[in-house]
Amino acid sequence: MKPKMGFLLLAFMLSFSGGRASGDEVEVESGPLKGVASDGVIAFKGIPYAAPPVGELRWRPPQPVEGWEKLRSAAEFGPDCMQLPFPGDAAPLGIEPAEDCLYANVWIPEVESAGKRPVMVWIYGGGFVNGGSSPDVYDGSQFARRGVVLVSFNYRLGRFGFFAHPALTHEAGSEPVGNYAYLDQVAALKWVQRNISAFGGDPDNVTLFGESAGGGSVLAMMTSPMAKGLFHKAIVQSGGGREGVFPPRYVDREGPTGNASGESVGVAFAEKAGVSGTGPEALKELRALPAEQIVAGLNMATMMTPTYAGPMIDGQVVVGTPIEVLSKDPSFAMPLIIGATNNDIGFPLGRTMEAIVAPFGADAEKARALYDPENTGNVFLVGSRITADAWMVEPARFFARRIVELGQPAYEFRFSYVAESMREKWKGAPHATEIPFVFDTVRARYGDDLKQADKTTAEAANAYWVNFARTGNPNGEGLPAWPRYSRAEDILLDFAEAGPVAIKDPWRERLDLTERRAVPLGQAE
Repeated sequence: MKPKMGFLLLAFMLSFSGGRASGDEVEVESGPLKGVASDGVIAFKGIPYAAPPVGELRWRPPQPVEGWEKLRSAAEFGPDCMQLPFPGDAAPLGIEPAEDCLYANVWIPEVESAGKRPVMVWIYGGGFVNGGSSPDVYDGSQFARRGVVLVSFNYRLGRFGFFAHPALTHEAGSEPVGNYAYLDQVAALKWVQRNISAFGGDPDNVTLFGESAGGGSVLAMMTSPMAKGLFHKAIVQSGGGREGVFPPRYVDREGPTGNASGESVGVAFAEKAGVSGTGPEALKELRALPAEQIVAGLNMATMMTPTYAGPMIDGQVVVGTPIEVLSKDPSFAMPLIIGATNNDIGFPLGRTMEAIVAPFGADAEKARALYDPENTGNVFLVGSRITADAWMVEPARFFARRIVELGQPAYEFRFSYVAESMREKWKGAPHATEIPFVFDTVRARYGDDLKQADKTTAEAANAYWVNFARTGNPNGEGLPAWPRYSRAEDILLDFAEAGPVAIKDPWRERLDLTERRAVPLGQAE
């Protein structure tokens, strides 16, 4: 589609005004959109940011969108990406999944601004096999009410998002192969750069944030040459980052690295699906498989199957683990908020107390005392604390320290707040429970059980995140002070039941043990 004169004139005007088209209509590069205004916010949903990745575009980098001339409704979410939903997900999907799923959503304040607004881009979690942008707890309205342009988007999951095969490598030539989920994330960030001014957003002030696999994705985008310069600040919520811990493993696309290569995993899946060979005919058969057969029962409960590879080191999108890249090139560092919940995801990697503390070697008894100060002898409790620290809590401290060492500010948090209605059930804040507080969508999560203290915590969390997006500093009027992280002080902001408070990390000694334990974090225990 050739650019229209009206669009060129609009872009010219916006480049000088710093504002957006008025009302609930905007024009992006592919055509005009009509959003929905409600309670001070205009939402634009289901905006294609790439062509549908179906047919011949299955397992290809995202391709340009075909434009449209007529005003397109942006009132409804596009489909979430193809998956087998996980029962009991804390962020249940709001729309049926489909392979045609590369859609973005934008929330903006209804009141126009004389200047450009800060932009925040959300990446959802779900272990790279589940999740989507449609859940109610990811609604961006509260961010918009605080003056932020909030963007969310879908990215391919499971074997649609991470898949390598010798036939794909041969077909691709110089194109990236394997990490299609990450390529979607890069494409969405590029779409933001090209289009966010139409919504009143500032393409030079973009904060990328995500939780769990979304937080891991933020680390991957921070350290990917393909995403460099597309955003300027980062927030990682329970995103792991230690190699071999979360994501569960990085495999090399082609060669063995102690695990099966991405290509060998793809061949194993193809053979299980009844497709043999490594030539063009095999690829044609694989692309003809129904989407349900590609999913093949994959979700967060089954993701450790040997026929699913996950993220790969491909040399283009992913050139190394986040730790490796930051160690080699300080230019990837940027202002960072990072943290985890105080009862984060974990489970015992052993059946006895002796087995779960054995990886600490000579420090095993010390670890036992630090991880079981109540002397419960509960293997599940202690083992879960150990792995939660290894997977989520200690990596957050590690990256805070590394970013500061590289000359950028970092702010560490621990989310300990538990909604009043759940305090009898949860002895600490489980994985992902900070999300409705960050988005200030606690009403959607807790409904009639919502209490005033829950609302107050959500308002504070949302305000800290917005302040950071605006200035690179989460502090602001009416909020308890959140000091920059420093190794010497080791102070974090604890979202405690009595309210946010800056404290010296009470877990420092046990995290030190986790950092130096005899069996390195990246090895199986």
